[in-house]
Amino acid sequence: MGSPPNDIDARTPDRLAMGGLVDAHGRVVRYLRISVTDRCDLRCRYCMAETMTFLPRSELLALEEIAIIAERFIARGVTKIRLSGGEPLVRRDVGDLVARLGRHVGRGLDELTMTTNGTRLADHAQCLHAAGIRRVNVSLDSLDPALFRHITRHGDLAQVLGGIFAARDAGLRVKINTVALRGLNEHELPDILAWTVEHGFDLSLIETMPLGEVDEDRTDRFLPLTEVFADLSARFALTRDAHRSGGPARYWSVGDSGTRLGLISPLTANFCDGCNRVRLTTDGKLYLCLGHDDQVDLKAALRGGGIPALDAAIDHGLRIKPAAHDFRIDGATAPAVARHMSVTGG
Repeated sequence: MGSPPNDIDARTPDRLAMGGLVDAHGRVVRYLRISVTDRCDLRCRYCMAETMTFLPRSELLALEEIAIIAERFIARGVTKIRLSGGEPLVRRDVGDLVARLGRHVGRGLDELTMTTNGTRLADHAQCLHAAGIRRVNVSLDSLDPALFRHITRHGDLAQVLGGIFAARDAGLRVKINTVALRGLNEHELPDILAWTVEHGFDLSLIETMPLGEVDEDRTDRFLPLTEVFADLSARFALTRDAHRSGGPARYWSVGDSGTRLGLISPLTANFCDGCNRVRLTTDGKLYLCLGHDDQVDLKAALRGGGIPALDAAIDHGLRIKPAAHDFRIDGATAPAVARHMSVTGG
């Protein structure tokens, strides 16, 4: 992918001239998550409805537009970018975007990462590493092939495991993301942690989030991580770890294994006071919070007024970033927001 005229070099003095990205609550935004597509080749029950309507391709940002926006955020102080979806590796030529953003690692950008479901990771792992990615998060909610297929509706566990080990062999550090689901995988969580220790992976456990209609009642599946941690701490030697990855996880070291266990608890342990993230959707909307519909249209700004209009839209977004999300699972049938996680990006 070529460099258009609006390409911003993260090393320019403009990074300092613009000042930091500070919201109305005094929080400095250093972390941009980008959904490169809302499409996915799986249909995980807590994430999507079985029959999904995806955005028309004509409404999506071009990959060069994604790069321009990302580079503008780097120029203004963002130091970490995560590419996500949907499943980012289903978007054709996403490797070109990874390569372009990878140029900025060590030149304004500290880390470029990706969250993936692993189905296509075996084919892309070497290229991701060559482009500058050094760590991937892989969604994996069960090590039982039948249960994995049930949760994902049609996923092949062997295919995902092959991708995970291909990533490791390519030199990528792997973190496993597991959503804790009552009545589905709660009995398996200790085994998943033991498996990550065995293979040298980190593990993040995540509470299910009330985003989008998914055909099922999330109330029945919500499993507080306070319960999970009580069980795991009785089975493993867990000590608090001061490590921070730039995201919302709180970490524990698992014995002397080198594995870290992260807990992401949006409902039982609100982490909004330290939020340093904003999210760019595949159609160019900048969402300031997963749990709110507040957003600004960066695609319209960029196409209508170039970099000055883009900067103004980003500034407006920072002014309206909420203090906290409104996630709750309290018997209400409607999700906190109507859009699915795949639209905003994980």
